[in-house]
Amino acid sequence: MVRNYAELHDPNAEYTMRDLSAESMGLQADRGPGPRDLEITDVQTTMIDGNFPWTLVRVYTDAGVVGTGEAYWGAGVPELIQRMRPFLVGENPLDIDRLYEHLIQKMSGEGSIEGVTVTAISGIEVALHDLAGKVLDLPAYQLLGGKYRDEVRVYCDCHTADEADPDACADEAERVVEELGYDALKFDLDVPSGHEKDRANRHLRNPEIDHKVEIVEAVTERVGDRADVAFDCHWTFSAGSAKRLASALESYDIWWLEDPVPPENHDVQKNVTHSTTVPIAAGENVYRKHGQRRLLEEQAVDIIAPDMPKVGGMRETRKIADMADTYYTPVAMHNVSSPIATMASAHVGTAIPNSLAVEYHSYQLGWWEDLVEEDVIEDGYIEIPEKPGLGLTLDMDVVADKMVAGEELFDEE
Repeated sequence: MVRNYAELHDPNAEYTMRDLSAESMGLQADRGPGPRDLEITDVQTTMIDGNFPWTLVRVYTDAGVVGTGEAYWGAGVPELIQRMRPFLVGENPLDIDRLYEHLIQKMSGEGSIEGVTVTAISGIEVALHDLAGKVLDLPAYQLLGGKYRDEVRVYCDCHTADEADPDACADEAERVVEELGYDALKFDLDVPSGHEKDRANRHLRNPEIDHKVEIVEAVTERVGDRADVAFDCHWTFSAGSAKRLASALESYDIWWLEDPVPPENHDVQKNVTHSTTVPIAAGENVYRKHGQRRLLEEQAVDIIAPDMPKVGGMRETRKIADMADTYYTPVAMHNVSSPIATMASAHVGTAIPNSLAVEYHSYQLGWWEDLVEEDVIEDGYIEIPEKPGLGLTLDMDVVADKMVAGEELFDEE
């Protein structure tokens, strides 16, 4: 029998693919009296106009408990979250793993292998952790197995008015260390040098490499042993150029060189990593544990760098970290999020043994921390709260003030 598209994607249709809903699985709805007997009633989103258009997610229940999460920014993410709302309403939000797999399966025809569909699911999954923690009166990290540390290190992604000026980068590095209290930094190396002949071919001429070496030398010598410093290439260079650049940087104290080549070809990534003693990091542009698998199995990275609200959520990132630990590979979470996903990443960071740091990309945005009522980062570290869930409370006045034009405020709890 031929089924049309609408019927295949109707949550009430007779035919479903691999339906992991509670009803199809024959799961008992009634969990007895107490806080665990509840259902999802709604899923809502709103976008905040930060240094990125942050997509906040809220999951509502019939018990009046609401979970707040965040998906990595990107076009179509709020629409995809609303597309999945029918698959969640009526479900028990405490079944986080099953609901994650349920959404992956229901959205398999719409790209749940990678990309924005996974990102949308990630935002829901983070909200479910916040919600479950509130229902069970536990901090979110406890749902991931407990903690290894009371605070998680943060590395500050630094920028200057002239990012191509080595002295300006060194000045900013010193300021961020001395005035803001960070002992971990990152600067961009995919910046114009003035020596480019053709930016499309990914090839670095020797004067361009010399310029990047000047940035690294200026920053690392200025901060000395007061801070670890990583450098980001944003998937810009050819294999040969990446190897030549890494070779030229081997005498400097570099925490890691991030994404020197495009992410699609793992063989090239592996070849570059194996060619140098400079630690190589990658992982923000591959999805779920399946996407990270070859990077780890083939030891194509020295440091894995998943972006939690993009890669699949908190438990998926935990699974990636567990897989990385079997190869003795540390985890440095990429992060360009609001305080919500930043704190969620920190909860993951405290629950895994191989956490290096979580990125902070908004230090020049004066109101970043105002989005929530609690303090988040202090002296370059996030102290993990013992409050239920993520331990954060949205300031709805700030949310209303900073929403992207045309967005609607969340319903009251």
